[in-house]
Amino acid sequence: MQFNINENKPVIALLGAGSMGTAIVKRIAAGKVILLGDISEKNLEAKAEELRTQGLDVETQKVDAGDKESVRAFAQKAAELGEVKYFIDTAGASPNQTSPEHIIKLDMVGTAYAIDEFAKVIARGGAGIVISSQTGYMMHFTPEVEHQLATAPTDEIMNLDFVKNEAMRNSGVAYVASKRANQLRVRTAAATTWSDARARINTVSPGIIVTPLAYDEFRAAGDGYQQMINASAARRTGTVDEIANAAEFLLSDKASFITGADLLIDGGVIAAIESGKYELKGL
Repeated sequence: MQFNINENKPVIALLGAGSMGTAIVKRIAAGKVILLGDISEKNLEAKAEELRTQGLDVETQKVDAGDKESVRAFAQKAAELGEVKYFIDTAGASPNQTSPEHIIKLDMVGTAYAIDEFAKVIARGGAGIVISSQTGYMMHFTPEVEHQLATAPTDEIMNLDFVKNEAMRNSGVAYVASKRANQLRVRTAAATTWSDARARINTVSPGIIVTPLAYDEFRAAGDGYQQMINASAARRTGTVDEIANAAEFLLSDKASFITGADLLIDGGVIAAIESGKYELKGL
């Protein structure tokens, strides 16, 4: 049975079919085609079934978000489905899940590939969101390093001296550097490739958000997370719906004058660190 027999439906491409990404998609999905991309076929089918049972039009494609050709094929598949109006990137791994090398490859370089490839297919007037992290604010890099992270050709990022010698030091530093690079590269893309496409792109930097995958971090570093919660103004964790609220706005025409920006949604954790209320350790 076909629930939507209209032609020329706008396309939403979601890279990383987790709970945060699907929460965002649900806010904007009515009347559109959703293309889900994820490395796990099991996860793809589960999320696709969840969305289909809500009357949504869903396609899937297995994607290795750290591989340039795989990301390119995903972008091309999105374009084949129709006019790509929205791109959402939530793909990534957390520090306690994997090695520094894998985090750099996936969270830093892979995200840069996605920004590059979707600039080629995004429709005029389209919008993109890259999910970064509050951790992008947890270290202060030199202007030279920030310039390199923002502007180096994507294929050369892993060869930067900073990346090879500093970011690879441990998984925590690799993650922080990757998330800062996400913010910087989106800002650059907003003024260059995405601007040329007449489309907008922004980052959202969540704080401690409870998702199924977040429990890996809580189990490994629960004391540190609890201390951040205790020091924050909100004094609680966030939810995927709160991130989806902000993403829905940034993807909408109500945000048509916003591009190249980062929206920090962390309940005040970074404010606590910057004010000296909470001392960050371990980086």
